[in-house]
Amino acid sequence: MSEAKNHSEDYWREKLSPEEYRVCREKGTEPPFTGQYWNVFDDGIYRCRCCGEPLFDADTKYDAGCGWPSFYQPIEEGKIEEVFDGSHGMRRTEVTCQNCGCHLGHVFPDGPEPTGLRYCINSASVELEADDQS
Repeated sequence: MSEAKNHSEDYWREKLSPEEYRVCREKGTEPPFTGQYWNVFDDGIYRCRCCGEPLFDADTKYDAGCGWPSFYQPIEEGKIEEVFDGSHGMRRTEVTCQNCGCHLGHVFPDGPEPTGLRYCINSASVELEADDQS
């Protein structure tokens, strides 16, 4: 088990803002079209807000029209954990950071090629490390 998965809830409450804690640790969802990155298409790497693990390359981000940052694949295999989510009367697949267990969002089978997947991610769960090419 990753050391990051062993942190206490008090640790996460100190590290994260109240909204980040609600989304990342309590499996919340930010309202559509409100998150910091829903309409950002800068180059760089999206890292886990909780532990800094690289999760998505901005090259795989696209406008899905859903109001959340959407990616068609993780940065590499093994970075994202998929878990069945039967909450709210729906059958979905939750995605979490494999390193620390941070709730990221959900993955759906309605994305573009080459994967056909849409990783629908909360802005509060990630942080963009932008490329320094100006």
